[in-house]
Amino acid sequence: MKSEEFKMPSFGVGPIYVITCLILTILGICLHLRGYLNLGELRQGKIFFIIVGILLMLLGIYLWIQAVIIQKINKKVTEKKLITTGVYSIVRNPVYSAFIFIFTGLLLFTANYILLILPLVFWAFLTILMKNTEEKWLKNEFGKEYEEYLKEVNRVIPRVRRKRN
Repeated sequence: MKSEEFKMPSFGVGPIYVITCLILTILGICLHLRGYLNLGELRQGKIFFIIVGILLMLLGIYLWIQAVIIQKINKKVTEKKLITTGVYSIVRNPVYSAFIFIFTGLLLFTANYILLILPLVFWAFLTILMKNTEEKWLKNEFGKEYEEYLKEVNRVIPRVRRKRN
C-alpha cells in the first residue's frame, strides 16, 4: 500500500461538495420564492411534499449523527481505519447522503417539480467527485478490503442488506 502517494484529507471532498450543494439549494429556493419557477409549482398536495421533506431531513440528521458522533468518522480517518459497520454497512458515504437528504427535504418544502432536478445533480456531482478522489484514495489505502466493500454497499442511497448464508 502506498499511503504516502495518495493522502486523503481529513474532510475528503466534503467541504467542496456540501458548499456547492448548499449554494444550489439556496439558489433554487430563491428562484422559487421570486416566482421564476411558477411553472413547476404544485397548487394542491403541498402537504405531501412538506411531510416527505421533513422525513428526509430527519433521515439526513440521523445519518449524520450516526456517522460523525456515534461512529466518530473523523477519528477513524486520522487513525486510517476503514469503517464498514453500523451506518456504514448500509451506505458508504452517510455524511454526504445526510446532506443530500437534508437539501432535498428543504427543496421539497417549495412543492416545485422543477427543483426536483437538483437532487439528481447532487447525486451525479457526488458520484463524479467520489470516483475521482476518495474512492481512489481508499482503494489505495485498503486494497481488496475496500474493493469488497464497494461491491456490497451503495455509495449514496442507504440499503439494508440481508445477511448471506
